[in-house]
Amino acid sequence: MGVVRKTQSVSLVLEAFKADSKAISVIDLVDRFNDKINKTTVYRVLDRLEDDGVLHSFLGVNGIKWYAPCKDCSEHKHSDVHPHFQCTDCGKIDCLNVDITIPKLPNREVVGAQVLIQGKCEACCN
Repeated sequence: MGVVRKTQSVSLVLEAFKADSKAISVIDLVDRFNDKINKTTVYRVLDRLEDDGVLHSFLGVNGIKWYAPCKDCSEHKHSDVHPHFQCTDCGKIDCLNVDITIPKLPNREVVGAQVLIQGKCEACCN
């Protein structure tokens, strides 16, 4: 699809990720922009940014979709195969910078995988 032009909606969503270094849920984004962008536009912008390799998405607890900035991705290939950690106390989600190996499965082609690790974050442990 590709982000052809940087509209006000695209700029607002990108600024949210520049200001926040952690993953942001789609629910938080819709609430945050409720008075500026309608829900459909938020979803459309997120889909475009994911298609362009700017953001990646994953499912957190309760099936809520979260988004985080990509590193070294493009519209042709997402290279963000890493686990995420969600704090069971505060709900914060972080991308973990650790390598994981996706197994090769006989007679199947794996095109993606999601690993969500749950526990207490550093702030909640102290």
